[in-house]
Amino acid sequence: MAAPWFEEEIAAAVAPLLPGLAVEVVDEIDSTSSELMRRAREGRAQPVLLAARRQTAGRGRMGRAWQSAQDAGEPASLTFSLGLPLLPRDWSGLSLAVGVSVAESLDPSNEVRVALKWPNDLWVEDRKVGGILIETALPQDGTAERYLVIGIGINIGAREDTGMSTAPAWIAQWRPDATAPRLLREIVPPLVAHVLLFGDRGFVPFAERFAQRDILRGREVQLSDGTTGRCAGVGWGGELLVQTPAGMKTITSAEVSVRPTPSNG
Repeated sequence: MAAPWFEEEIAAAVAPLLPGLAVEVVDEIDSTSSELMRRAREGRAQPVLLAARRQTAGRGRMGRAWQSAQDAGEPASLTFSLGLPLLPRDWSGLSLAVGVSVAESLDPSNEVRVALKWPNDLWVEDRKVGGILIETALPQDGTAERYLVIGIGINIGAREDTGMSTAPAWIAQWRPDATAPRLLREIVPPLVAHVLLFGDRGFVPFAERFAQRDILRGREVQLSDGTTGRCAGVGWGGELLVQTPAGMKTITSAEVSVRPTPSNG
């Protein structure tokens, strides 16, 4: 018998902030984010949380694939998307704010050192444990709000690193009892609250919290254009700051890939 996914409990927990949130769990889908974007393009822009036991065509940033995994019939990864209308003053830094929320849910006391890699990855000891994909769709009813889709994938059980640019980490390494339904129940209520806070106040309330988990700050990094430098953290708008031989470089485009130089020892 499949484990419960706490759909009613999650909906009730977020109801004071986001009434009417539909919580859906499906056995298999190509991509939870792709499905919510399809619905948005059809004019279906209601708040919804869509989780899948298995994704066959999950997507990460810059077109990278994110495949869910199975372990003895149970999901060895958590894959879900949250969709809701939002109208922030500035979208800059949203993926960072989402990362802060998820990292704090997975590691509330910062004992495990779940770190954040700009702009949308969760790392543990220089290995990727999860990723975030932010997408928006234009409304069809003429309103100013956009429909926001936040896709999140988190490794729960052991994963092979074949074909991966970064070796994986997984939650069961420090929480052997972790399951996809339990993590979903822990992550979503604070995530909704934090997304709405971002809608009201932008990245500023999250800047110092991101800095506490910033895995790139103070490290030598290489950008996708070959530029190298030392990361100086992020600005109040979520922009990445890199001190290069030519001066301080400010990076705002999430289409720029950033890799830390491996630590020595």
